[in-house]
Amino acid sequence: MGINPAVLGRFGSVSGVALLCALLALWLPWSGTEGVAVSLSGWQQIPWLVLVLIVTACALLGMISARHKSWGVWLVTALTLLSLWLVTDSVQQADLAGQAAFGFWLLVIAIGCCMWVSMSGLAAIKLLHLQAQGLINLLIPVLLGIWVISLWELVVVGFAIPHVLLPAPSVVGEAIMSSIPTLAADFNQTVIKAVIPGFLLGNSVGFLVAVLADKVPFLRRGLLPVGNLVSAIPIVGVAPIMVMWFGFDWQSKVAVVVIMTFFPMLVNTITGLAESDAIERDLMRSYGASYWQSLVKLRLPNALPFIFNALKISSTLALIGAIVAEFFGTPIVGMGFRISTEVGRMNIEMVWASIAVAALAGSCFYGLLALLERRITFWHASFRRGHG
Repeated sequence: MGINPAVLGRFGSVSGVALLCALLALWLPWSGTEGVAVSLSGWQQIPWLVLVLIVTACALLGMISARHKSWGVWLVTALTLLSLWLVTDSVQQADLAGQAAFGFWLLVIAIGCCMWVSMSGLAAIKLLHLQAQGLINLLIPVLLGIWVISLWELVVVGFAIPHVLLPAPSVVGEAIMSSIPTLAADFNQTVIKAVIPGFLLGNSVGFLVAVLADKVPFLRRGLLPVGNLVSAIPIVGVAPIMVMWFGFDWQSKVAVVVIMTFFPMLVNTITGLAESDAIERDLMRSYGASYWQSLVKLRLPNALPFIFNALKISSTLALIGAIVAEFFGTPIVGMGFRISTEVGRMNIEMVWASIAVAALAGSCFYGLLALLERRITFWHASFRRGHG
């Protein structure tokens, strides 16, 4: 395990900002309430000074970690997560709603700088063990997500933003936990019944039509402009038409998803099939390969990065298309129905709960496709250039 000192040395200035903010937070008030202490899950009281000292130690360690091995980066990460947990856990316990003072925000800035140093240091670590390096690469976006959610919580509570405008993540989490059966039914209606069948059908048909268009030149010249034209049609214009044609149930949502996914697959597959070099095609012909042999053994493998690119694009478009289609008519279940209904009832926490479930589903879908791409196209030259 090694780390590049030149890379980490660039982030000494960020650690310096963190140290300055933490030191200033020692002399500035934390809130308008006197005698506030940091509460650790309600069973232990930690003085405000201790939390500031933890952040100060983290900033100092970040400044000197460039001169040490990677253990310093891991220690900075651990201290940053500890301080972030303490400060987010304290805002509710100390009743800081709307009372957070300048010292509190300086400490939040210091923790954010420490998080920056931590993620930068982790990104500079290079391991020979591929699985361990993969875990580090996964840890970086996880840390960024933790920081964004924590900052969201701190800003909402610190400025006492009304829930109707922006609920805190803790409130959204409570809404999710209290509505699991409802959200599960919505997930089944939108993702299982509409997104997955439409995704599979749209991409399959798009791939087959692309292969046919590659075989028939006039189809290739005619379909590409049509595909670009249809792709520019707004989904809010297509969705109500599909609802009128196929009804209010999942069939109309599948039709919308098929339209959303068909043309990205068509355009990307046609482009990918044209990527083979002339010398490679001449070599196949010199071996006496037929069109289908050349397609299967040469051109389709070269087109795989384009095909997976279309699949990843379609994974997000499919979910968006199904949810938007549900705005125009659906049974009393579904993510789009839940969002539109709860907005009308001003139940914004439930709206954000549905959005969180949809975002998590879309991210998992995209991640599975990216993992499948890595497993299948690891040998491809473009993949090796893009992934080191």
